[in-house]
This record gives sequence, structure tokens and C-alpha cells, in this order.
Amino acid sequence: MSDTFKLIIDGVEVEVPKSYTLMQACEEVGAEIPRFCYHERLSVAGNCRMCLVEWEGAPKPIASCAEIVGNMRPNRDGSAPIVRTKGAYVEKARNGVMEFLLINHPLDCPICDQGGECDLQDQAVAYGRADSRYDENKRAVEDKNMGPLVKTIMTRCIQCTRCVRFVAEVAGVEEIGMISRGENAEITTYLEKSLTSELSGNVIDLCPVGALTSKPYAFNARPWELRKTSSIDVMDAMGAAIRVDAKGDAVMRILPEICEDVNEEWLSDKSRFVWDGLARQRLDRPYVRQNGKLHAVTWPEALDAVKAALSVGADEIGVVAGDLIEAEQAKAALDFFRGLGVKSTDCRPAGAQYGARGVREHYLLNPTFAGVEGSDALLLVGVNPRIEAAVWNARIRKSWLWGNLKVAVIGEAADLTYPYVHIGSGADALASSAVAEFFKGAKRPMIVIGETAVCRADGGAILSAALKLAQDIGAVADGWAGYGMLHTAAGRVGALDVGFLPAEGGKATADILGGGLKTVVLLGADEVDLSKLTAVKVIYIGSHGDAGASRADIVLPCAAYTEMSATYVNTEGRVQMTTRAVQPKGEAREGWAIFRALSGVIGKVLAYDTADDLRAVLRGKAGENTPFSGRGYAPGAKGVAALSAAPPAAGDRLGSQPFGRAVADFYLTNPIARASRTMAECSALATSLDTAVAAE
Repeated sequence: MSDTFKLIIDGVEVEVPKSYTLMQACEEVGAEIPRFCYHERLSVAGNCRMCLVEWEGAPKPIASCAEIVGNMRPNRDGSAPIVRTKGAYVEKARNGVMEFLLINHPLDCPICDQGGECDLQDQAVAYGRADSRYDENKRAVEDKNMGPLVKTIMTRCIQCTRCVRFVAEVAGVEEIGMISRGENAEITTYLEKSLTSELSGNVIDLCPVGALTSKPYAFNARPWELRKTSSIDVMDAMGAAIRVDAKGDAVMRILPEICEDVNEEWLSDKSRFVWDGLARQRLDRPYVRQNGKLHAVTWPEALDAVKAALSVGADEIGVVAGDLIEAEQAKAALDFFRGLGVKSTDCRPAGAQYGARGVREHYLLNPTFAGVEGSDALLLVGVNPRIEAAVWNARIRKSWLWGNLKVAVIGEAADLTYPYVHIGSGADALASSAVAEFFKGAKRPMIVIGETAVCRADGGAILSAALKLAQDIGAVADGWAGYGMLHTAAGRVGALDVGFLPAEGGKATADILGGGLKTVVLLGADEVDLSKLTAVKVIYIGSHGDAGASRADIVLPCAAYTEMSATYVNTEGRVQMTTRAVQPKGEAREGWAIFRALSGVIGKVLAYDTADDLRAVLRGKAGENTPFSGRGYAPGAKGVAALSAAPPAAGDRLGSQPFGRAVADFYLTNPIARASRTMAECSALATSLDTAVAAE
């Protein structure tokens, strides 16, 4: 029996899978079907009726989004059913639907933030009347409080229920629903509470009218005033595709772009709303501490001060790279300090037990983000993907909801929005029989290790045990590399690929920050313990006045990720690039350029004068295979050979102490987020909600 079905759509015969909806079949022949409630990544609701088409012989127009092709009957003579998406019949039906949708919709397009990119506006041009036949009073609906991110004008709502389906199906936090019936129906949050999902801002993109808009962006700009720049996000290690909208020298908003392999079309709230932090607490000129206070100086004066601070012995200098460092800055800094003979360089958190062997596959997420959709058993070790990679967590939920994925956790028992087997809280659970039982019968098993699991004394043993387990259960097999690490910092993998690790005899992060050196250089390193750097000369290179700048004796201002075209490598090993959307603030410079200038002052000039020259060095010579040779793809299963080798020996035993949290506060993980007022509001709200739940 055939799995396809023939139809004649607008006079064109087409054969499509029986699982297609009639709307999808119509789009196969190029027909444009208007819709409000239908969305490709949500379940079908069929309640707006805008997608009506004519099925010859049917007594009434058909909602094409809700009609499955396989359920359609052929004509009486056995010929293919005839469908029309155009003509007077279809036009009249859609005009009637549009008229009903606009009956209660307010005429406030001039003050609506959705104006210029509104589905209702666009389709009203095609199917709306020039006047209204409705003489009754319009219905008014009270606005709802959905927190500091989502602004509501619910009188505009057309009850498409996209937001309801998103929070229930994708976000996994059922906090929006519809109450009442008929004319009294309205969308609301549960008991008027704020949204708590880390993905709540996506309802703004989903809303086809102006009922749900961005509260921080409200009345700031119109879409046609903005410069739109495609880039990538650096708020976590996913590298989500984004669009940065700027007006003048300011970033006005950040929106997701479609990237099926990474973020599909979703974006976390931190990535979406952090943009106001790009303009606050910025370092826009060099500073040097004099008489206990930082004073603004010129660039030549600042570089001379750095030269003096680096005039100590090479063994007395340590360099720590932060979470947001781009690959160009990491490479330039490494070349510069190696030229000075400095061995103590590190880009990992204190106590990290990965990367030292130089095997790239040991610190990449080899199965890739999309790979979880092909897995049937996922073990998370010291990982909370809901706060470490919120968009990937939605993909895990999708695989559980629509596929056959089962999940187990070794670590903190948190709400991940899907059920899982909690095997244990400490590393010793890796050796338990429950793990073997969980993976029994799994055809494509997957193990993901978190940074919090390998930044402790038994981190090496955890890595060895997890890799050995992956080999034993078949997670490392031909065409499938089901073992990997989920990082939390956008700059981590790129810095590791560059080789920003201690040279032989050099100190790691914990020892560099231990207070035993004379000069410490912080490359945007703010998420580290600086309390022991009391009698140490500290040089800080970064974009924001955060913890590192407060402690620094010399501050060199650096561009933020929206102000430069820079290379990042996400946790899958995918090489990506940001694109400059606005100019750097004040006298700030790109990180690599700072080290190029510094190398000239010191007399050990780096071998590249432009960013393109530096990227050519990163890519290597023609035919040379380096991590930066290709761009935009993840290695994936190419790492099977490296993962099949014997795991590194570890002298420590697996400890029983529970894994800690890699991210203490989802909204305040880096200097840009901590400078954002919006993120501060979200953090305060989340803290108050956690306190209330704990009290109950």
C-alpha cells in the first residue's frame, strides 16, 4: 500500500506523503496559504480558520492546516481530489474570517510595537474590508502581568493559542491558558503569575498580532528604522543564530534566526533581552590605578604601564582567559605571552580536569544538539541543561515528547520540564547497576558530562569512567559518537582549540589566582575568585566594569560581541562568527588588536597586522586540518576514532559528594548580563519565586 497520495491543487497534480496536512500539500505547488494559529513547530489547533481552501465536492470550505491528506477521499470516479486555494469562493471565505477577527481588534496600529511586522496587518491588506459593518461596542480585555519581559495588550488577542501551545509543548511550563468561552474567552497566566520559563520571550515572536510584545523594547524603535545584522549568541556555549537590530550606535533588540542544527528558531530569555547590558557599565577608555584609584589615561600611557607590569620574570606572570573570549584574542594573547616565555596560561575554570591531553573529542559535545533527536537513552552527568543550555533543553523535551527518548540524571534533582530517572547525586553513581539497567536495550545511547562534574578533585576519574561507560554501552560506535561535554561558556572551546592551556611547567587557573605570582592578566575573567590577588599587579582586558575591572591596576577596554566580527566555537566544535552590528564604545578596541599594539611596544611584534591575517593563521596552511579549517558545521561522529581509544588513566576514585551547580543564577552569568537592568529584574523575580516555593 502506497504511503503517498495524489491531489490536484490549482490545476497541478502533486503526490505527497499521506502524513502531510493539506496546507503542506498546497505549499508543495507554491500556493501561499494565510494562517494565524498554525505554526510548523507546534501542534495543530485549527481555530483561526484563516487557511480555508476549497475542496471540490465538500459542503463547506476546509481548514487546510487540520486536514490530513491521508484522510481525504478520492472523487467518485477514483480520480484525485481537486483543491483550489484561489478564486471567488476561497476569497469570500477568507474575507469573512478576517472580518470576524477584526470585529473586536482595536485600531491602534500607530502605537503598536508589532506595527510593520504584524501578520494581522499584512493579511488584512489582502483579505480585509475597507470599512466595518460592525456597529456594536468592541470587547475590551484586561491586560495581564506576565513579568518583566512580555508586555500584554490582550484586547488585541485573536485567541490563536500559539502562546498556550508553546509553553505547554516546547517550554514545558504550563503557565498560559485560555479561560471562559465564546465572546468572554481570553488568554491569561495561571493566577496572574509571571512567566518562569527561560524561553518565555519566544511567545513574542509567535504572537501574530500585537497582544504579546517585548516590554524592554516597548516604544524604542520601529522595525524599518533598524539595521539588521545576522550574528551568533555568546550568552551560553550553544552559539544560537541571532539577528542584532541596531539604531544609531545602540543595539535595540536581539531576535533569533532559524538554524535547524543549533537553536531551530528559539532563543533563551537571557540571549534575547541582555541587549540593554551592552550599553551600561562599559569600559570605554584605558585606566591605570594611581594612589588607590583608577584614573583615565591615553592608550600609549596604558600600554607603557602594561609593559612595566610585564617586566618581571616570565615565571612570575599568569594569564586567565574569561568566558566570553573570542578565538582571535585567545590566539593573539597566547602568541604574545609565549613570545615572552610565559607558561602559566589557562582558559578553564579552577580545578578543571579536561583539555590537558589535547584530544579535542574529549571536551566537545560530539553527539551534537540535533543528535539527541536520534538518541533513545540520554544520561546527564552533572548537567542541568535547562539553565546551562535552555534551548537545547527544549530539544531534549521535544525528543521525549514526540520521540522515544528516555532520560536519566546523575546530579541535582531539578525540574527539567520532562520526566527522568534520578540515579544519584554524586560521581559514584556512574558505577552503579542502575546505569547499566537504564541503558539496557538502547540502540543509540548518549552520555553528556557537565563542567561542574569535571572541575573537582575526582574530575579526571569522572571523565575516564564516563568514557569507559560510553564505550561499554555502545555510545561510541560506527557513525555514532554518543559521548560529549556540555560547556557553559561561549569562549571555552575556541580557547581550548587555540591551545590556551598551561605549557609544560606552567600553572593552571587555581594556582595563577592563588596569589603567588607578581603579575596576573585577566582576559575578561570575572567568574573567578580574585580574593587572593592582594599583593599582585592585575591587568584586566574586557568590555565591562565588573569584578575583574574593580580589582585591576590597569584596565584596557575591549569591544563586546556585537561590536566586532569575531570567531567563536560552540560546545559541539562548530566554528561560528559574530558580525559587527555597532561600533565599539569610546576608545575600546578588539582584543587581538590590543595585543598586536602591545607587542609593538614591547618589541616582540606579532606576525599579523589584520584580523584576516590572524584568521589565516588560525586556519593553518592549505591542506592542513585544524579546528578552524571549516566553518558552520559540527564534527559530530567524526570523533569516533579518538573516543574509541583507551580512556586516560585516573588515579582518583569516584567521589560520593553531590555535584554542585555550574550556573548559580541563570540571568547573571557574565558581565554583560550583570550590567543589564532587565536581567537584574528577572533574577530578583526568580529569587523571590524560589523563596516563596521554599517557604510553602
